[in-house]
Amino acid sequence: MSKALDGVRILDFTHVQSGPTCTQLLAWFGADVIKVERAGEGDATRTQLRDIPGVDSLYFTMLNHNKRSITLDMKKPKGKEVLDALIRTCDVMVENFAPGALDRMGMSWEHIHAVNPRMIVASVKGFGPGPYENLKVYENVAQCAGGSASTTGFDDGPPLVTGAQIGDSGTGLHLALGIVAALYQRNTTGRGQKVLAPMQDAVLNLCRVKLRDQQRLERTHTMHEYPQYPDGKFGDAVPRAGNASGGGQPGSVLKCKGWETDPNAYIYFITQEAVWPSVCKVIGEEEWIEDEAYKTASARLLHLKPIFARIEQWTMTKTKFEAMEILNKYDIPCGPILSMKEIAREPALRETGTIVEVDHPTRGKYLSVGNPIKMSDSPTEVTRSPLLGEHTDEVLAQLGYSAADIEQLRAERVI
Repeated sequence: MSKALDGVRILDFTHVQSGPTCTQLLAWFGADVIKVERAGEGDATRTQLRDIPGVDSLYFTMLNHNKRSITLDMKKPKGKEVLDALIRTCDVMVENFAPGALDRMGMSWEHIHAVNPRMIVASVKGFGPGPYENLKVYENVAQCAGGSASTTGFDDGPPLVTGAQIGDSGTGLHLALGIVAALYQRNTTGRGQKVLAPMQDAVLNLCRVKLRDQQRLERTHTMHEYPQYPDGKFGDAVPRAGNASGGGQPGSVLKCKGWETDPNAYIYFITQEAVWPSVCKVIGEEEWIEDEAYKTASARLLHLKPIFARIEQWTMTKTKFEAMEILNKYDIPCGPILSMKEIAREPALRETGTIVEVDHPTRGKYLSVGNPIKMSDSPTEVTRSPLLGEHTDEVLAQLGYSAADIEQLRAERVI
């Protein structure tokens, strides 16, 4: 069976997480991704956070599946010749260098476009045009600059970054969509174009409901679904809302049986209006169904703290999975707080390819996250990450270099 991006060739100049997330996703969809690395060093994450001495780290292997690796010294004239040959034969160049680095390397947009007018140049940067566009940005900086940190955590505590890599991996996902859109447009125009995904923009896109709330707050000076209502005060900016749902259906994280020793013995519980009578029956408070203080969603907003406290009395008598089984019978929205250990051991995620086991020649078997997007006509097979420079000879041969040419390039340390 064919893959969605069969025939698309990606020139991958990315490193660490944001760019590799993007190119790995494209590789999972069938693109031929050629990762260009520095000889002897490679992507910095090959050695970062190692758990086994002398082998590629999980940080690297889990972000570079399904790719080919070549090493190239682009500072040497023959290295630039190889690079131009790659540009001529590839469809997309993806990079997440510091601002201005491409130009300093002699790979300006003008040069790339002259070599291959159909080339799409896709970039991750920290910020878009503006006062900060030349600054380097990392994951947590992006979360802070994009509005996530200021709206995450509890109101009486400091801003918090989330464990989800919305700055790095989130931006990589946005860039992948931009690349696919540019490839589609090229079918009509015949031209390549620049695609930019600033990390601040990507984080803000994922925080759009908080920008919604900022405008609501400026008009009404209060927000009924936030835990600050009705007793607390609102300032002039969207506050941190703890574990409130952030939507029209109030929700909260509640303790379950075993919470004293298990930091993840919790469940997320949503008091959806349509199932409120069922919630009352499950927790043994049927009189609340007709009680004017609890009967309507607007009335319940004045009593959310005692409501969730009473529900928690019930959830603490059940494990999170027992509670799930009971609540699901009544279509009450809820979800267990799953640890990474529990997720890694979940059979259903293995069956769908969301969690995959990969065999590596030096690391051995390890678990990784598979393609989160499932397509009926483009199945994903997750293959291991490449060793440093593993495909150099293979790629150069495809560019027309003879065995003698390759041997000479290696002797001159171009590759």
